[in-house]
Amino acid sequence: MNVQKNLITSDPAIMMGKPVVAGTRITVELILEKLAAGETPEQILEAHPRLASEAIQAALAFAAEALRADVVYPITEAA
Repeated sequence: MNVQKNLITSDPAIMMGKPVVAGTRITVELILEKLAAGETPEQILEAHPRLASEAIQAALAFAAEALRADVVYPITEAA
């Protein structure tokens, strides 16, 4: 099994079942939001000392895999 897959877990008792970095309460969602806001991986690691760079890569891989599903996401333009 891919080591990165072991870094992301989901448990209904932790963060309402959202995917998190194993052993933390840091969600994949939070990591993606920080990256989208322009934070660098180094800034994220500095703000969350329990994370390793592999966890950020695992979060990105998890998100990419989740988006591979056969679901259409309509994108609308802002008014």
